[in-house]
Amino acid sequence: MRFAVITDVHGNAAALKAVLAEIDRRKDVDHIFSLGDMVGIGPDTNEVLETLFSKDNLSMITGNHDEAVLALHQGQEYPQRYKFIREHHSWIADRIDPAFVSHIEKMPRTIQKKINGHSLFFIHYHIDPHKLNKHISNDPFSDIVDPSLENMQQIFKDHQDDLICFGHHHPIHFFQDSRSIYLNAGALGCSHDPIATYAIVTVHDNKIEVSLEKTTYDKAAFLESFHKLKVPGREFLLKAFHGHS
Repeated sequence: MRFAVITDVHGNAAALKAVLAEIDRRKDVDHIFSLGDMVGIGPDTNEVLETLFSKDNLSMITGNHDEAVLALHQGQEYPQRYKFIREHHSWIADRIDPAFVSHIEKMPRTIQKKINGHSLFFIHYHIDPHKLNKHISNDPFSDIVDPSLENMQQIFKDHQDDLICFGHHHPIHFFQDSRSIYLNAGALGCSHDPIATYAIVTVHDNKIEVSLEKTTYDKAAFLESFHKLKVPGREFLLKAFHGHS
């Protein structure tokens, strides 16, 4: 079986469509796993969600931005950790198409698969087992650690899977030991360059192969949309996540 892994689209429809078009052109990808943070940071909330939900070969899990926006939309407690970005999340929550909300509500935080005898685990980022069902206001996601094999071994020490796929931390992670492959394909929708990253995973009977991929897209119009739409917090968002001053 061969599948694609994408994560952290972050409201960037142009980047998402470029990646999906490239995956479709391959004609050898059986499934796509999207690992959370579909919305937030970028303004293309509904276009991104419509694109993802229209794919019948795609599975999704929630990320911290998705859950924080959902909490505001539902009038639930909002995580204090994200108070610096609350105005932006409120702007997203006010504009999200209600038709998508029920779909997000039903999304899991994790996916566990067994393929060709290999155990595969998908999550937005590590969550301690006792926090797995905690509301986003309780900060269930673990603190981000620097990308290294040792750090991945430590935070995912409670997992025995052959492949652990995650996102949340935007740089690419690709580490392997005798037990597991740790894969973060990188933030598809957040990069200082007009590049969107993803991964292709091929599961054989006796091994798992990972190919890190990237595609270019027209980023100029996407960046300009922050100003046209008067996205709250756009100066910080563009500088921190897109290297644009």
